[in-house]
Amino acid sequence: MSVDVEDWFQVQAFARTIRRDDWEGLERRVEANTDRILERFAARGVRATFFTLGWVADRHPALVRRIVAGGHELASHGYGHQLVHEIGEAAFRADIRRAKRSLEDAGGVEVRGYRAPTFSINPRTPWAYAALAEEGHAYSSSVFPVKHDLYGAPDAPRTPHRPRPDGVVEIPMTTARVPGVSRNLPCAGGGWFRLLPYAVFRAGLRRASSEGLRGVFYFHPWEVDPGQPRVAEAGRLSRFRHYTGLASMETRLERLLHHFAWGRMDEVFAADIGAAR
Repeated sequence: MSVDVEDWFQVQAFARTIRRDDWEGLERRVEANTDRILERFAARGVRATFFTLGWVADRHPALVRRIVAGGHELASHGYGHQLVHEIGEAAFRADIRRAKRSLEDAGGVEVRGYRAPTFSINPRTPWAYAALAEEGHAYSSSVFPVKHDLYGAPDAPRTPHRPRPDGVVEIPMTTARVPGVSRNLPCAGGGWFRLLPYAVFRAGLRRASSEGLRGVFYFHPWEVDPGQPRVAEAGRLSRFRHYTGLASMETRLERLLHHFAWGRMDEVFAADIGAAR
């Protein structure tokens, strides 16, 4: 179980509508939303991995400490939610170094995991895995083996693997294969979880499990916040992707926590991470 800790105005869907320079002046809702998630996890006895922006850690260090105090893994989502394949190697190194420092200063624990914003590690960024290793990370969960207009590497392995001998291990997002369908089907959370009927998503996870995969699920704090501000200037598709299903998200999440067993990334995949070090 994983949570990508970012605020409503930092999502890729609004990247062309909300200027990065305006972030400081917008209403921050990430702390309250993440606290709701922490309470729900505590009630269910679930420990998860929180891939957290360094930008959030600098402004909400007490939240980071509560994540750690709850027994969860603190991991990095980078600092400023910039796409890896757009910023290049030098800026990527600076971003992950800054994020790791901010998170470790706030949480008081070592940060070993990383997830790229919008799954933006792909075949165009072969240098990313070595950079992550050199900056002190042990694993990445940044590849979604599906075809999508914003992200995806449909030909990537579906199981934990080491893309480069000098880099970290990659733990890809979960997909399922169905007889007669040539492409991987997403069953790892995000917008897919809010859009698809719950029974379909549950069946996908069970299918992946029957193939021997350990499921990786992710969502964001803003997804449990149907009262968040509306960005009317965003395009219709962006608004559809962002706002659809928010009202029912918590109910669906509760069902998911009940139907499957969940744990921290560093514990569920401990053998894979250890083998890659």
